[in-house]
Amino acid sequence: MVSREQILSAEKLVGNSEVFLDLLDRVSSLAKVNRPVLIIGERGTGKEMIAQRLHYLSNRWEGPMVTINCAAIAPELLTSELFGHERGAFTGAMFSREGKFELADHGTLFLDEISSSSLEFQEQVLRVIEYNKFQRVGGTRTIEVDTRIIAATNENLFALADQGDFKQDLLDRLTFAVIQVPPLRMRKEDIPVLANHFGAKMLIEMGISELP
Repeated sequence: MVSREQILSAEKLVGNSEVFLDLLDRVSSLAKVNRPVLIIGERGTGKEMIAQRLHYLSNRWEGPMVTINCAAIAPELLTSELFGHERGAFTGAMFSREGKFELADHGTLFLDEISSSSLEFQEQVLRVIEYNKFQRVGGTRTIEVDTRIIAATNENLFALADQGDFKQDLLDRLTFAVIQVPPLRMRKEDIPVLANHFGAKMLIEMGISELP
């Protein structure tokens, strides 16, 4: 079995700037808190890697880490993807199917780009956070889950909530703990470290032990 240390050592979070080390400290301090976390950062800042680190530093690390990108799935399919469905729930539902919440039971569910989801979807997520149970699409059986939610966005959810485009009650739950991921321009000291890291990785992938 792969150890937690092996998993963490294989991650791609690289840097030694004060800003970066402060980020890692905050991640470590929030990992053991069994509450939702909201990760805010621009595209390409490593939000999913931060979510993975939160999971593997938590007491849930031996459980599943399940990811769903809310921006990559059509809104009408997102609910079924998250909560699963029963056979015959809709046209084409030939079999019952577990959703991401069930798959993430006793682990972590990472909702990436949650700002792309509908208000109805956000209400459904809020109910699971509050009651730890739900029903599959087309189902009547109540399913209980023990799942920690980590959400991420590159948008200003507070502004969206003010405009009525994001559910305020869900935002209140998610902002119990917030992690701001700084862009590389705010930690320029890490650029040489990153260059060395990815250069060494490229050499390994090319089968080159060292440069001539």
